[in-house]
Amino acid sequence: MRGPWTAAPPQPLDVVGRGGRGRRAPAENGLRAVHQQILRHFAATGAAPDAQTLQPVAAVAGRTAAEVLTELADEDFLTLDETGNIRAAYPFSAVPTRHMVRLDSGVEVWSMCAIDALGIPAMLGQDGAISSADPVTGDPIIVTSTTGKVRWDPPTAVVFVGQRPGGGPAASACCDALNFFTDTENARTWTSQHPEVPGRIVDQPTAEHIGRQTFGSLLAP
Repeated sequence: MRGPWTAAPPQPLDVVGRGGRGRRAPAENGLRAVHQQILRHFAATGAAPDAQTLQPVAAVAGRTAAEVLTELADEDFLTLDETGNIRAAYPFSAVPTRHMVRLDSGVEVWSMCAIDALGIPAMLGQDGAISSADPVTGDPIIVTSTTGKVRWDPPTAVVFVGQRPGGGPAASACCDALNFFTDTENARTWTSQHPEVPGRIVDQPTAEHIGRQTFGSLLAP
């Protein structure tokens, strides 16, 4: 018999995917070209590109990089800081988080949440090792993706997929509520301590599926 934590509910999946609209930017007005350039830059360097780096790509669509970045932020494909620089471009974070992904290339990148971390190897078609920590105990969690096969350590690890009420960008609505836990008991402890965050505990195959479904196609032509 399946436990209540073994299937991802529609609501958290929609939140990760912009309310069901997905995270693949539209091709029009240079949005997808700039967005994909941002993601590739993160993957190659571990850091966010600046507007000057993105300007040639935006110019092909007859726009400035600042215009495209603002529109991408308005549609929650990324977030900007108070100076207009990229703070996050899901699945990547420009600032340290609980979740670090070391790519097979040697580049280390931060992800916004556990689901984002799981989506990075699928998006890049590259092996990688995720390092995270249980929010309750601080115990390490390592998830290794090798040629599409994923190994979890500890093998009892699960993911909580939740959303803070009120809507808004995923960075504030749910990213800090999508975490790895060493086991279901710790995840339940966290949820009992945070009753304001509705969501579900999902098993490893479900978490991997959400990551692939959300981010796997972002760099497709």
